[in-house]
Amino acid sequence: MGARVEIERKYLVAGEPWRAAGPGTVLRQGYLAREGPISVRIRVSPERAWLTLKGPTMGLSREEFEYPIPRADAELLLESCIGFIVDKVRYRLRVGDHVWEIDVFTGRNSGLVVAEIELEHEDEPFVRPEWLRAEVSFDERYRNSALANRPYSTWED
Repeated sequence: MGARVEIERKYLVAGEPWRAAGPGTVLRQGYLAREGPISVRIRVSPERAWLTLKGPTMGLSREEFEYPIPRADAELLLESCIGFIVDKVRYRLRVGDHVWEIDVFTGRNSGLVVAEIELEHEDEPFVRPEWLRAEVSFDERYRNSALANRPYSTWED
């Protein structure tokens, strides 16, 4: 996998559009580091595990380095993560020319549903499905690394 630039927009979701996407993928992820310019994440699915390093965000873009790792190693590393583990089920749904990833959070972030779309460039046009609500791309509370520190269930607003 290696290095790439990730350009992502993130939205809150209304309704249950993921029902049309079929079965989702259960994901568990935690952070070995999330302060400073780089975050270091461990993510585990039933089929695989990987280590991801993300650089600072500039607009909607950030550098991302992703590497597969043995699942057993990832499970051990999850035990060393700071903050809470972020649990979610991810659904993939094609709308127009893009695939939306809809994350239905569970555990401490239960009740939060967020849709993400990855783009080739920041001003790339895309079909906006009717189930999208407010854009939260620039609201740091909705970053997974922030949810590991301050879960959605603890929010007062």
